Amino acid sequence: MFADQLRQADDASLAVLFRRHHGDLVRLAVLIVGDQPTAEDVVQDVFAGLHARNLRAGRAGQEMAYLRACVINRCRSVLRRRIISGRLGRLQDDSVEPRNQRSAEAELILAEERKEVLAALAGLPARRREVLVLRYWLGLTESEIAATLGISKGTVKSTAARGIAALAKALGETP
Repeated sequence: MFADQLRQADDASLAVLFRRHHGDLVRLAVLIVGDQPTAEDVVQDVFAGLHARNLRAGRAGQEMAYLRACVINRCRSVLRRRIISGRLGRLQDDSVEPRNQRSAEAELILAEERKEVLAALAGLPARRREVLVLRYWLGLTESEIAATLGISKGTVKSTAARGIAALAKALGETP
């Protein structure tokens, strides 16, 4: 009986986290994987996995860091599968390019003034891209980024600096 009550409490807190942060986590995933439907699948898979394993979303006060880390790890898995599929010659065109059925939010992200930046961002190594997205898109602090990615604050700083320099070079600007 007590175990059932604990399970229901965990389900309720997971549902609250889902409702509050689903959109933010999907936007994070879109910037990493490049398309809305895959990003939505990534976030859904993360929450479904937490529910299925009856896990809490990190320690109290660190739920978002844990969820972001889960989403980023799942995005990495998606990108690895795309690379492997490409090597095997089975990569479908629609898995790389954004699909024609985009939401209004995805259309906004792909607006003309941002296309160059997104293309340059996509050309960065994964770690640099992740740090820049977490820093400048989500507005996380260096400590929060370090906790999310499991790296030191110094690595966050140096990776962000290198990422900005690479973006500036790709866009023909000075950092």
